[in-house]
Amino acid sequence: MNLKIFNILNHATPPPAKTWTPNLEVPLDTRGRFDYLDAHKILGLCCLAVIPLIVALAATWCLLFVNPVRAKTPSVVIYTSQDEEFAEPIFKDFEKETGIAVKPVFDSEAVKTVGLVNRLLAEKSHPQCDVFWNNEELRTRMLASRGMFRETNGWVLLGYRTRRIVVNTNLLPVARAPHTYSEATNAAWRGKFALAYPLFGTTGAHFLALRQHWGDERWQAWCRALEANKAMLVDGNSVVVKLVGNGETTFGFTDSDDIAGAQREGLPVAALPMNDETLLVHNSAGVLRGAPHPAEAQRLFEYLQSKPVLDRLLREHALESATPEAPDAPHLKVDWDALLRDIDAGTKEMDQIFLR
Repeated sequence: MNLKIFNILNHATPPPAKTWTPNLEVPLDTRGRFDYLDAHKILGLCCLAVIPLIVALAATWCLLFVNPVRAKTPSVVIYTSQDEEFAEPIFKDFEKETGIAVKPVFDSEAVKTVGLVNRLLAEKSHPQCDVFWNNEELRTRMLASRGMFRETNGWVLLGYRTRRIVVNTNLLPVARAPHTYSEATNAAWRGKFALAYPLFGTTGAHFLALRQHWGDERWQAWCRALEANKAMLVDGNSVVVKLVGNGETTFGFTDSDDIAGAQREGLPVAALPMNDETLLVHNSAGVLRGAPHPAEAQRLFEYLQSKPVLDRLLREHALESATPEAPDAPHLKVDWDALLRDIDAGTKEMDQIFLR
């Protein structure tokens, strides 16, 4: 009889199974035991389990540390009519010095400051701009009169440049040129001079100041005489200088910085001396009421008033003086409050006379 069957029939207890202890120092065989392949599989499974955990931890670190840093990067928004070639390097230096990102909005050559001012007025109930840097003062004063700037230390005058008559020295000797704006209406200059459209920018401010200086009747007669004398109306003062420098016109009305720029390019142009019809064109800057970034706005506002910035603008001929004080040379004396009260009437008259 089979021994196993005999034991079962006789209720014999089978001998205990022999236990086995693997020897890890030698390769294991494949008789139902772990081998190297099994170990690699286990290691792979462990890696698959750990990788998602690492990814999750990395994502959490980015959310906690990286994104808030980006979100908190300080910035300031500035609307400016300053020429981009002068303003951009100043903004770059400010960013390097302070770590505050500058987001500029520039004007267009045709409508200059007026376009930015209209935008600021439209945004009055929900300001998008922090600082307004204007390369003239009339529209800054207008904004101030309408409560657009903060109450304390709201705006300031900076240095100035001037309105000048520019001549092509190859076509017209300085001694024979018209030295005052009122002389431009002489028949000898018919069709030989240019000016920017006078409803915008520094040309508009200058015309309104001359209206105050001469009185409305004389001023209107002068404006109509300019129109009758075939003045060439163009989009911007820089265009005036180029036309004069290229010999397409003999002289024109423009700004001193544009004349300096044309001289750097080698164009044969010269500015005529100042007189009592010459307008000082101050730079100005202000912090908007309700500015979205008030602390950053204050830093930039102070920076624009700093001596290094004003000296730089002076070196580049964007300014003729780094201080706002008037010179001893003759120039227009403007009652700005009175001019602002009468600005709509003067603008309407210019619109009727120079309507394109």
